[in-house]
Amino acid sequence: MLKRLLFVVVVGFGAYQWWGIEREIIHPPGMIAPHDPVQTSIADAISFEHKGYTLTPLLRFEAEARVLGREDYAFDRESDLAPIDLALGWGPMSDGAILDEIDISQSNRFYWWEVSTFPISRREIETNSANMHLIPATDEIEDQLRRVRKGHVVAFKGFLVKALAADKWRWQSSLTRDDTGSGACELVWVEEISVN
Repeated sequence: MLKRLLFVVVVGFGAYQWWGIEREIIHPPGMIAPHDPVQTSIADAISFEHKGYTLTPLLRFEAEARVLGREDYAFDRESDLAPIDLALGWGPMSDGAILDEIDISQSNRFYWWEVSTFPISRREIETNSANMHLIPATDEIEDQLRRVRKGHVVAFKGFLVKALAADKWRWQSSLTRDDTGSGACELVWVEEISVN
């Protein structure tokens, strides 16, 4: 009897945890993250080591955006550095009325969207949203990222980076807001984050 009760408690707790992470934060219509991410140059970028990789800051980066989706990774090589990807939207792509018309998904380190009728132009969708690979600078920041849900507004600061391993494996951030497809994602070293 005790084993059965313990089993029910464990399963119930797991379901509660899963439901809490999967449940979307709902907002009234309107832009809730109106500003574009900001990239600024770095005078003297200094490379540093993190988890066996050499990271080189490319640009200082700051963003406030609505979470359109979140995907956790544990088994690809990139998960050593970036265990969490967030699909993020700002400007019109932070407006729930527009997002209601767009189907959004993530897989294999990509962010996908689909529409039956465009609520805004294709270019506005492409330039006001992105999939970002996030490298938490500390365990505390990783813990915060693991609590992020679809619909949250996240504000974070750090750097767009290039990663290099001893075996010459490389991973480099996009440095522009208007690219699409392979290589268009940002690789972000996250030093500060707030979640609302």
